[in-house]
Amino acid sequence: MVYLTFLLIFNLISYFPSSSHAQNADLILPLKAVNLGNWLVTEGWMKPSRFDGIINKDLLDGTQVQFLSTKLKKYLCAENGGGTVVVANRPSPSGWETFRLWRVSESCFNLRVFNKQFVGLGSQGVQAVSDTLTDTETFEIVRKDDDRNRVRFKASNGLFLQAQSETLVTADYAESSWDDSDPSVFIMTIVNTLQGEFQITNGYGPDKAPQVMQDHWNSYITEEDFNFMSANGLSAVRIPVGWWIAQDPTPPKPFVGGSSIALDNAFTWAEKYGMKVIIDLHAVKASQNGDEHSGARDGFLEWADSNIDETVAVIEFLAARYGVRPNLAAIALMNEPRAPGVTLDALTKYYKAGYDAIRKYTNAYVILSARLGPADPKELFSLASTMNRVAIDVHYYNLFSDSFTGMTVQQNIDFVNNQRASNLGSLTSANGPLVLVGEWTAEFARNDASMEDYQRFAKAQLD
Repeated sequence: MVYLTFLLIFNLISYFPSSSHAQNADLILPLKAVNLGNWLVTEGWMKPSRFDGIINKDLLDGTQVQFLSTKLKKYLCAENGGGTVVVANRPSPSGWETFRLWRVSESCFNLRVFNKQFVGLGSQGVQAVSDTLTDTETFEIVRKDDDRNRVRFKASNGLFLQAQSETLVTADYAESSWDDSDPSVFIMTIVNTLQGEFQITNGYGPDKAPQVMQDHWNSYITEEDFNFMSANGLSAVRIPVGWWIAQDPTPPKPFVGGSSIALDNAFTWAEKYGMKVIIDLHAVKASQNGDEHSGARDGFLEWADSNIDETVAVIEFLAARYGVRPNLAAIALMNEPRAPGVTLDALTKYYKAGYDAIRKYTNAYVILSARLGPADPKELFSLASTMNRVAIDVHYYNLFSDSFTGMTVQQNIDFVNNQRASNLGSLTSANGPLVLVGEWTAEFARNDASMEDYQRFAKAQLD
């Protein structure tokens, strides 16, 4: 069963503590809820095989690539990070030498640079100056049959890009060769990939993606999983959703319609087995953190004030559709906004507007996610004090930081019992807002842990 495998591998549970704040007799706190990740918002690492049917599956949207000229032994570079010409004069790669793919077809791509412009053709050669896309910003990446990382770029004029010199890159080469001396040949290095909802739907394309996604929604989580969860003491589920759900059944391409029907089913199954539902807006348009689970196309965080109204519209859709459901426990306004890209001012404006939208339809709890990154963990407390039935969402992992590298099993457990307990204790007070540990895991940064080790670590967090 999918859920059983998921629970054993990645025991990701929300904990909604009891409190005198509780006002709904139907909502018995604390809640213990498993997070149904990778169901309605794709996270490829949980089931990589879903991507196996995509041609050039290693070149999906957001893949970060670098290109070394075989002739010059130098890397292609968007000079100054963008806004001017593309050159081939860097002996080693970094940010300016890294290009993010936007997939147009199985073999054609746009290349976005450090400052977010697109590579295209210009009168002075190849340049990275355009903020919008036309045919001149589209390149076919031609891969050598027996060496897939040996590539050439065919431009919209039908000719190949070539590094004539370290300071002159043009798209005017007509010959065909894979020799090292050929100025149109480059060695491609993939430095990072994304496997989110945008990648899988755009990768399969409009002909195949609808069936792929429908098959996944129908099989990944089923009614039997809800029966199992309820029978094993879980009282709720946290279900991540993406912004495109509000435009079902015809969301903007490449997204696929149908996720709202799956969420409808989840509410029905949860009610049947006595469980509550937390809806979590995990992916917002323009991305609040750049991660694949935010629905990002290329890993750039671009959510800002200008996106507030359309994000509130998603919350209003969710509140209107599910606010009448008796087992709606809460709606989370945004998952893991990242500081400093998402400013506190913009987030506060959005949280106020999102809260007001929900209150038009339901008295369910409203969850405010704390910002990741350099942010005061109590920065939302003053806002929360002006609202009723809200909780601050924090996520705790002994992962994703070098500080956990090399820790023994016992050191990880001690960290939870001491440092993390102290951190959580500092956020909880009799007069403060509820605090929801919306994500945690039994995993930690070791490859030699036993099942007993994972159980001890999980128990420390539950205690």
